[in-house]
Amino acid sequence: MVMYQNSLTGVDASHLQGFFVGWPSPPAPATHLRILAGSSHVVLAREGERGPVVGFITAVSDGVSCAYIPHLEVLPGHQGRGVGSELLRRMLAALRQIYMIDLICDADVQPFYERLGMRPYSGMILRNYDRQSGE
Repeated sequence: MVMYQNSLTGVDASHLQGFFVGWPSPPAPATHLRILAGSSHVVLAREGERGPVVGFITAVSDGVSCAYIPHLEVLPGHQGRGVGSELLRRMLAALRQIYMIDLICDADVQPFYERLGMRPYSGMILRNYDRQSGE
């Protein structure tokens, strides 16, 4: 049974295996843990109360007017079971007092976010792909 938590309590790098699928230079589990710890908001989906993390979402926010959701991932074996939807619902609820909540995604996943109340918008990005692993 998938359990959800809003903290890193009981989580270490060994619980963070298999994420960043398809990334040419993915963060190692220890770096992934640093990403989670450095986020202002995090929601984790775990296999049971103490099991591995099967999905996560992070947000970075000033706590007043804006928040950015940089990561939402669900392990391939848990996709299609509503885990990603529940992670996003919980994050949006945690950020409900914030004026603007932004994220960047590929066009093929926009319908997923639209189903949960978000809408397409244009923006600008800069990517330093040589820093993708976070090392």
